[in-house]
Amino acid sequence: MHVPDGFINAPVSAVAGVVAAGAVAVSLKGARRELDERTAPLAGLVAAFIFAVQMLNFPVAAGTSGHLLGGALAAILVGPYTGILCISVVLMMQGILFADGGLTALGVNILDMGIVTTVVAYALFRGLVRVLPRTRRSMTAASFVAALVSVPAAACAFTLMYWIGGTTDIPIGKVFTAMVGVHVLIGIGEAAITALTVGAVIAVRPDLVHGARGLTAPLKLRVDGELVDAPTREPVAPVAATRSNRGLWATGLITALVLAGFVSFYASANPDGLEKVATDQGIDKKAEEHAAKDSPLADYGVKDISDARISGGLAGVIGVGATLVVGSGAFYVVRRRRTTDEPAVLTRTDEKV
Repeated sequence: MHVPDGFINAPVSAVAGVVAAGAVAVSLKGARRELDERTAPLAGLVAAFIFAVQMLNFPVAAGTSGHLLGGALAAILVGPYTGILCISVVLMMQGILFADGGLTALGVNILDMGIVTTVVAYALFRGLVRVLPRTRRSMTAASFVAALVSVPAAACAFTLMYWIGGTTDIPIGKVFTAMVGVHVLIGIGEAAITALTVGAVIAVRPDLVHGARGLTAPLKLRVDGELVDAPTREPVAPVAATRSNRGLWATGLITALVLAGFVSFYASANPDGLEKVATDQGIDKKAEEHAAKDSPLADYGVKDISDARISGGLAGVIGVGATLVVGSGAFYVVRRRRTTDEPAVLTRTDEKV
């Protein structure tokens, strides 16, 4: 759903940019409360993982594909404020290095794909986990529903911005119907990826899942047909916990590199939901060339490498590495500012599930 330059006029793009910048500023402050010595190193990895999975377009209808937006996944794993920052880092790297998503439309994309998806998904997720049984299955189901709803919500947000500042004269009803219809289907794929990832992390390290913190009842697992309390991590020695974090970090990084460097070659080549709707409805009549179209990594390929498999795989690996470095650096700075300005105090809300 990356919006290119030319779909939305300059005034609306500027307003979206101001709103996005304000949200990022608020998120920088909020992320200081979400990040701690355990989760800060993983936030950059979440951004890199989302970058990798966004390269995997999956077919959703005839001639149409979709890809992960990632707002729900980021918010549930590392918190809504940090989640907004994760998606913002991904979108900036995609726009600057890979000519994906317009640079003048960066604010539109952050507002649409980062802020709307994260806020909607996390609010719905927290509401569901408060009323559902405190089990791994319930949390996985809540993440599925939250991710599913977040995608058509982003489609609605784009439709609203297009209604206010679209550069072509297309009946808004047709745009709304087409956008929401295809993105409900894309949302199913988003929900499946999000639920599988959240469920996998909860199974290994539930204490690292932000959305599972602060619950009044212990997380339960089904063992031999019976529900039992999931073992907490309190008794784990610091050295063992550090090794466990490193193992999870290494596994996540290797997974991201494999997805971006190898599996992405087999992704669907069909246009994604927004591209398909734009072509069918005529929204793209005034689309502009990307300012970074001559980037050596434009269109997710390495310039001057003729082999498509090698070019795309290498571009994916570079993208994962660059996103990891930029994201980790940003979250390290945010974490240091918390340590300096707002020393972390262990409270009951910090207890592991």
